[in-house]
Amino acid sequence: MADNTFKYVNNLWDDAEAAKLDPVGRLIYRSNKLGSDQRITNTGGGNTSSKISEKDPLTKQPTEVLWVKGSGGDLRTSNRENFSSLYQDKLVGLQQTYSGYGEKGPKSQAEDDMVAMYNHCNFNLNTRATSIDTPLHSFVPFKHVDHTHPNAAISLAASANSVQLTKQIYGDEVIHTPWLRPGFELGLEMQRICKANPKAKGIMMGQHGLINWANDDKECYHLTLDLINRAAEFIEAKYAEKGGDKTAFGGSLFSTASEAARKRVFAKLLPWLRGQVSQQKRWVGTIQDDEKVLRFINSKEAERLAELGTSCPDHFLRTKIKPLYIKVGPPADLDASDASVDSHVAQLKTALADGLKKYRQDYADYYNRCKRPNSPAMRDPNPTVILLPGFGMVAWGKDKSESRVTAEFYNCAVEVMRGAEAIDKYIALPQQEAFDIEYWLLEEAKLQRMPAEKELARQIAVVIGAGSGIGKEVAHRLVKEGAHIVCVDLNADAAKATAKEITDKYGLGIGVAGTGVSNCGPAVGFACNITDRQSIGEMLEQVALAYGGFDTIIVTAGYFCPPDKSGHIPDEKWALTFSINVTGSYLVADEALKIWKEQGLSGNLILTTSANAVVSKKGSVAYDVSKAAGNHLVRELAIELSPLVRVNGVAPATVVQGSAMFPRDRVIASLAKYNIPFSDDESSESLTKKLAQFYADRTLTKTPITPADQAEAFFILASKRLSKTTGQIIPVDGGLHEAFLR
Repeated sequence: MADNTFKYVNNLWDDAEAAKLDPVGRLIYRSNKLGSDQRITNTGGGNTSSKISEKDPLTKQPTEVLWVKGSGGDLRTSNRENFSSLYQDKLVGLQQTYSGYGEKGPKSQAEDDMVAMYNHCNFNLNTRATSIDTPLHSFVPFKHVDHTHPNAAISLAASANSVQLTKQIYGDEVIHTPWLRPGFELGLEMQRICKANPKAKGIMMGQHGLINWANDDKECYHLTLDLINRAAEFIEAKYAEKGGDKTAFGGSLFSTASEAARKRVFAKLLPWLRGQVSQQKRWVGTIQDDEKVLRFINSKEAERLAELGTSCPDHFLRTKIKPLYIKVGPPADLDASDASVDSHVAQLKTALADGLKKYRQDYADYYNRCKRPNSPAMRDPNPTVILLPGFGMVAWGKDKSESRVTAEFYNCAVEVMRGAEAIDKYIALPQQEAFDIEYWLLEEAKLQRMPAEKELARQIAVVIGAGSGIGKEVAHRLVKEGAHIVCVDLNADAAKATAKEITDKYGLGIGVAGTGVSNCGPAVGFACNITDRQSIGEMLEQVALAYGGFDTIIVTAGYFCPPDKSGHIPDEKWALTFSINVTGSYLVADEALKIWKEQGLSGNLILTTSANAVVSKKGSVAYDVSKAAGNHLVRELAIELSPLVRVNGVAPATVVQGSAMFPRDRVIASLAKYNIPFSDDESSESLTKKLAQFYADRTLTKTPITPADQAEAFFILASKRLSKTTGQIIPVDGGLHEAFLR
């Protein structure tokens, strides 16, 4: 069973569980256990391997095969498909082919060419892309190898006195080697170290991480834990000598704003900030404002350390060369009132505007200073990590999962700096080396091979009425195309249920969770009463906290009030019909426009009207007139919100199946109204099907209209397929000729 042998890492090995597995299964088991503890390795970072005797499919003879985690996998979730398998003797034989660095240094073509040579070593037609770390595992002459990125070990690796500290903690068990870009040359260096130090159990890679080995897989796993735990113990002992964690980063310079004030400031600031960093491509945000990250951001040394940037290559590939640090803390009298929050947000916007301008220029200077003749073009110069004293960190990514990983990696960088500063002095990777990793041609080729982004990628869509019917169908339709979905409904439980359906299907993503409402995945659920302006504003603030802003709002919420038995509609029901179907949509648009203007990014507003808006008939006067007003509201709002926001509408004909507006009693009333035969003991499904077919038979296509049919129209309007269309109503009515334009 798992035990607590180690204080600073989790010992999860279970002999009974491991005994059930074949050798490759045990490698996967070991990998998953290591990856499940973020103190051992970050998301997607590190790799593991085992040299296993296999039967050669051609010769039928035993041969040694290196199974090693392939490119792009994550140790925590990796399975057999994430591991490359290669002939070990062929990998070693590649040493005869390698020609060394040459005159161009560590990024030489000779080094890069070796990656393609690994394909010639594949065992049993396994085409899993091979990691650049493969030589590190192959050339170490032991059966099992773990390469991890532990915060505690990288603290040593990123210390100015790393060589001596490694010796002090590990003696001759772990040998220090200076920074060397991962690849063939580093593998050769490790082979040399192993030969020169036969008693060594591992190598501390300068500013990179830890690698260690054993001839037994369980022993290798426990060695990994032990080496990390010893580094962590050394760091914590230093803090104990200095007076505790309150001394980290030189102590506090800024105080933390109250939770209520932080939320209000972030809610008002983030849409504007999202617009500023999304000038090339749109970004999705994650807020991190827990005690640990604030301890760093509020500290006296935060500005100096932030400017130095990160050390581990895995970190700055996500966080860029450095974050943007804004040296503006909260005033002592800051509270959550509008006046107080607005005043500080204005101050932050000024500081951020200046900071972003300087950051972009610094990044361009870094690129121009370090670029090679064949470097890829400069990437987006905006920061992916922004540090705000008193409030927290905002991390950006192409989707929620990536922004969470960005946050995770900078948390790792903070812990590395914390450890390094306790035991010595933190040093970052030299900028040229950092650039050569960030703009490595093989990394660029990997990016180019990635599938094209989905049609609604980077988009955040608020679907009001997502708890049921058309709204729920729209939510599921848009998320398929890559959108993040804010499920909104008067019924909070229904909104959250739809969001859960989405996250159950698509997952929450990877990376450390944000804090508060930012702790979400591709969907989140909120309650909102669209007849109440304050409720709408509060909901949109929650959206900003969850994702940083929004792009599209779709309103499918509606209300139908049938007349009573005498044919009369009570005044209050008439007012409620217009309040929901007309005024509610206007209030949503009016509140959303404030945020769209803050973002400065183009948006979409899509309202739901009805075929009834242009077809006069008995028995639905309040609903029909309200929907006619809704049609004109679309046209008016298209003018009012232009040119920033396109406004369109979808006009369904009667959607019975899957609609919350057709409970059993209304279905029965409609069947009776149209003299359609039915019996009281029929199932609701049967009754609904009869009514749906009755309405279908009145159309030209003779086919019942479903929520999925409506969702397709909403998707098209939310996409760029009709990017020049605004102020229009798209009917989805099966061909209802009474509704044809006159």
